Amino acid sequence: MELISYVTIGGTIAFAASGALAGIRKGLDIFGVTVVAFVTSIGGGTLRDILLGKFPIRWLFDSQILLLIVVVSVITVFFRKYIIKLDKTLLLFDTIGLAFFTVKGLEAGLAIGLGKIACIILATVTASFGGVVRDIILNEIPAIFHKEIYATAVIFGCLFYFVLQYFGLQTGLIQNLVIGFIILIRLLAVIFNISLPKILQNQ
Repeated sequence: MELISYVTIGGTIAFAASGALAGIRKGLDIFGVTVVAFVTSIGGGTLRDILLGKFPIRWLFDSQILLLIVVVSVITVFFRKYIIKLDKTLLLFDTIGLAFFTVKGLEAGLAIGLGKIACIILATVTASFGGVVRDIILNEIPAIFHKEIYATAVIFGCLFYFVLQYFGLQTGLIQNLVIGFIILIRLLAVIFNISLPKILQNQ
């Protein structure tokens, strides 16, 4: 079986931990926590593969990904007392997952020759949809619609990827720089409370 890339591993770990923490904070049992971790990790990739017509969906026959999600969920539950005390832990894991899966989605589009706009849309779906499903399951407004810069960070990350690609940098270096760039944008947006303008009824 082909080994999953470090981008897939990093994104899966980050989103599994993000989902597990969100489930713990909602008081779910171990099964519920694992389910939320699972949908957070594979939601975006599943929709991406459906849009691209890639069947069967990879996680259905890739035991490495399934095992990784379960292991991360168990570890998160086991160390929950220490992790939960870190107020921004969920945000950090969510941000890391967002960055890794942006690259994953973007490169999936580039690999089959999609145009740049289509690749950006695919990257946004891959990076954001798992979190959308997580929030819906937990009866929350999805972060992509109301939190600090979220999907916008994905778009900027994609544009940065194209710029680096234009200058001929190696793929591995581009991946690392884009991941770091997206994490930086997201964290700065949170620190300085930067967000898109909200539409209010009385305006």
